[in-house]
Amino acid sequence: MIKRLVGLVGAASAAIVLAACATRATTLNAQWVNPELAGKKSVRNVMVMAVTRDSTNRRLFEDRMVAALATAGVKATQSYKSIAQDGPVTEEQLRRVVTEAGVSQVMSTRISNVTTDVSVSPGMVMGPGWGPGFGWDRGWGPGWGGATGFQNTMWTTTIPPQVTTTQNVHADTRLYDAKTAAVIWSAATTTTTGFDTVPQMIDQFVQLIVNTMTKDGVI
Repeated sequence: MIKRLVGLVGAASAAIVLAACATRATTLNAQWVNPELAGKKSVRNVMVMAVTRDSTNRRLFEDRMVAALATAGVKATQSYKSIAQDGPVTEEQLRRVVTEAGVSQVMSTRISNVTTDVSVSPGMVMGPGWGPGFGWDRGWGPGWGGATGFQNTMWTTTIPPQVTTTQNVHADTRLYDAKTAAVIWSAATTTTTGFDTVPQMIDQFVQLIVNTMTKDGVI
C-alpha cells in the first residue's frame, strides 16, 4: 500500500513539473495598433532592433525575428548589420542608418523590467496503508515490531518542502514609422524563464509577436 501511495505521489509530482515546463513561455499582456493602419497590412520593410547589453542575444533575437517576418511575407533586416557596436546610439546615427537601409518601419524591442516569483510547496508525510494487522503476524494483538514498522514507515515517506524561483522578463516592443518615428504598433509581453534555453524562449517570443501583428492586420 505504501509503495502504491508513494508511486502516486511521484506520478503527481512529475505531472506538476511537466505542466510547469509547458507553461513557461511568453504571454501577451497588451497590444495597440494605430486605428488607421489596422487591417491594411502596410508593414513590408522593417529593420529589427534588439536593445540589450548582451551582444549574442541581440544577434540571436534579430536573426530569428527577421526569419519569422520573412516567413510572414515581410522583408526585414538586422540592425547589427548597420550598427555593429552595442550600446546607446545618437538620434543622428539612427536616422542615418534607417535612411541608408531604405526601410519603411523600425521594430525595437527592449526589456522594461525583471521580476522574480518565489513559490513554496509545503512538505508531506505519507502514512502507511492499513495492512492485515497491527503487528507483523499478530493481527490486532500486541507487538512492538508492528508499532516500530508503523512509525518508521511514516518517516521514510516524508517529502521535504520545495522552493521554486522563476524569473519574469517584461519586454516592450514598438513598431515605428521610419519617416516620422511615430509608433504604429506596440505590445507588452512577459516571458517566464526557467526550463527553456535562450533560443527556445526567443523563438516563443518572436512567434507570439509575429502572430499578433498578423491578427492585427499590420503584416
